[in-house]
Amino acid sequence: MAMVGLFWIAEGDVYVGAKPSGLAAGVRLTPEGVVALGDRQSAFWLWDEVRALTIEDAPVKSLKRQVGVLVDMALTMGLGGSDDAPAMTVRIATAGGDTDLLAYTAAATGYSQTEYDLSLALLSRMTEGEATLRTTLAAMAEWGRRHEGGTPRAGEREGVLRGWAEG
Repeated sequence: MAMVGLFWIAEGDVYVGAKPSGLAAGVRLTPEGVVALGDRQSAFWLWDEVRALTIEDAPVKSLKRQVGVLVDMALTMGLGGSDDAPAMTVRIATAGGDTDLLAYTAAATGYSQTEYDLSLALLSRMTEGEATLRTTLAAMAEWGRRHEGGTPRAGEREGVLRGWAEG
């Protein structure tokens, strides 16, 4: 499994944010549609119903954020504070309205601004049409199968995202 931008790719499956386990919330992108996973958000949208996919509240790296994460970790470990995982909102726009889904982030200290921007461009590309969507998801899944050993460095992740986003 590997993280590339806002995506977690495991065994050829593509998730927005971290791959959920058990009843944890998550969002999976399949060739057929968008799957909401978790205890309180189980649903499915076909791609031809999805007009837009956007992300809200994704943690983007900044010095202030990194210091805050370190302070939170120290408080959590030292004083028994909260252990809530960072999360973001995945918004699915359809003709029937918008639906907000919860997805946990895969980057503890946040995503780089470049990875965030490229990920949004990639999500937008996926809603352009079936041929683009299938080609993009197939490329992501194949890349994930070849890179099961772990997450690449930032420069490589950005290059991979750029290639997918620009098609």
